[in-house]
Amino acid sequence: MERADTTYVVPPVVRAISLLRHVAAGNRCRNTSHTAKALGINRTTLIRLLATLEAEGIIEQIDEGGGYRLGTGLIALASEALNERSILQVARPFLKRLVDSLNLSAHLGVLEGREIVYLARETPNSHLASTVREGTRLPAHATTIGRILLAELPMASLRSLYAGQTLESFTSKTRTTLAGLEKQLHADRARGMSWSVANFEPEIGSAAVAVHDHQARAVGAINVTGHASIFADDSPHTERIERELKAAARAMSEALGYRGWSADQL
Repeated sequence: MERADTTYVVPPVVRAISLLRHVAAGNRCRNTSHTAKALGINRTTLIRLLATLEAEGIIEQIDEGGGYRLGTGLIALASEALNERSILQVARPFLKRLVDSLNLSAHLGVLEGREIVYLARETPNSHLASTVREGTRLPAHATTIGRILLAELPMASLRSLYAGQTLESFTSKTRTTLAGLEKQLHADRARGMSWSVANFEPEIGSAAVAVHDHQARAVGAINVTGHASIFADDSPHTERIERELKAAARAMSEALGYRGWSADQL
């Protein structure tokens, strides 16, 4: 749908939303005259808005004259909205845009134990298009989606996950010891993404960034894949791949309700 024409904007609704944002910012509206002045609305209108929003459960009064705070009705609405925006639903248009922009295959995957599961893919019209299908499982330690999601785990959880496990080698660049994997994940975490030049498959390169939800959990990751030469250090494409992949993951995370970006990530 196209964004609504401002000709059809309803001023009372705009005022109600402004009031909700005011309350959400921590303003309790104890002094209605001051609140009306801050919002630029009539005091009588403010009182009616407060009464209506309270009646609908969107805001609620705090005991002993403490003013107002957001109510459970609004929290329930927000929860329903977030439930409707599952990571799979949100991901597909972003994957499609990455394919159109970079002419690389793009995937969404989630972590399950020591494996990743691919949930979605988009591919370019190219003989180098990915053959990975939805539902494919691959070892997390050897793949970019797996690595960036493992990098989100606490160190104790990571060591428990791989305690006594053999890390299979797929190419000469695959980390096959827990110490080696930890070092790689530390670098991935510092960069904010994982990068591979034939770490899993010969002649295939890849890069992945985690996607976070409204509770700041890494609920999945997206990646792009193509010929290893495109991802090589001397490739003219690496900067653009990193920039666009991070931007897509950030936009996906925001669509899922995430607001936890630090200043250096924006």
